[in-house]
Amino acid sequence: MKKLWILAASLLLAAPIANAQSTTPAATATAAPVSASHRKAAEELLTVMGSEKNTSEMTSQMLQAQLSQRPEMKPVEPEMRAFITKYMGWAAIKDDMTALYAQEFTEKELKELTKFYQTPTGRKTVQKMPQLMMAGMEIGQKRVQEHLPELQQVIGEKMKSQQPATQPPASQPPASQPPVRP
Repeated sequence: MKKLWILAASLLLAAPIANAQSTTPAATATAAPVSASHRKAAEELLTVMGSEKNTSEMTSQMLQAQLSQRPEMKPVEPEMRAFITKYMGWAAIKDDMTALYAQEFTEKELKELTKFYQTPTGRKTVQKMPQLMMAGMEIGQKRVQEHLPELQQVIGEKMKSQQPATQPPASQPPASQPPVRP
């Protein structure tokens, strides 16, 4: 059961990583400090975008998708949900997300984005974003599954070509060597 739990946590965490942008936590950590007004502009944007609600919906949808793919994980759903909430919930990521947006956008850009997200089109964008993100992830997963044999073949060929010349391929037993004569 413990291995199953570790697998589930890995699957849940892999989806967002696979869709991550080029910004890394290391880049965020080394960014120059931002002013209080710049940080406030980032917080306001995240509030207008409904980031807390969207984060909750997205993590819930991610969990449900994993459970539908792996029904045997249903008995540990409460533990998985608690883990996701603890480490991926809004309270856990708010400061990092605020810092990320402040790093990626100027204060002026943040204010412009906030104005956009207050328009009807901006509000619709916010409303549709969780479904669009999940649908996008599903498209990506489907594409990978459709072409998995190709990846397995390429990896197999690469692994065969990487084997040292002195060792026989793993699928063949070692050849017997003639006895050494003194």
